[in-house]
Amino acid sequence: MLRGFILGFHVLLALMIIGLVLLQRGKGAEAGAGFGSGASGTVFGARGTSTLFSKLTAVFAALFFVTSLSLAYLGTRGPGEPTSVLERSVLSTPAPAAPAQTTVQPSAPQPATPQPAAPDPAAPAAPAPK
Repeated sequence: MLRGFILGFHVLLALMIIGLVLLQRGKGAEAGAGFGSGASGTVFGARGTSTLFSKLTAVFAALFFVTSLSLAYLGTRGPGEPTSVLERSVLSTPAPAAPAQTTVQPSAPQPATPQPAAPDPAAPAAPAPK
């Protein structure tokens, strides 16, 4: 909800800046009509007091900058994400695994297969047949 409100205000500020810039008169607006008639000193000289439109444009531009930064900040963070580097490092380290205690139970009883008898190490070995 906050992101939507800031985005709406951001778009409104952008439209207001566009409107104010289009309504303002440029510095060289009098140069074509009044060149040489004494008005050239004001065109090429230092600018006097700033107009209301230029002050409003500066205020709206500063607000536009603030809303741009806040939207960028809100856009990079998702809900429930850690906010600090320490939280990210703690959450990214894997927890030690608990020893697995698995018991395998056969599905059906298997018949016992006879194992070949191992030779008795105490008995003498039989001679090899020729």
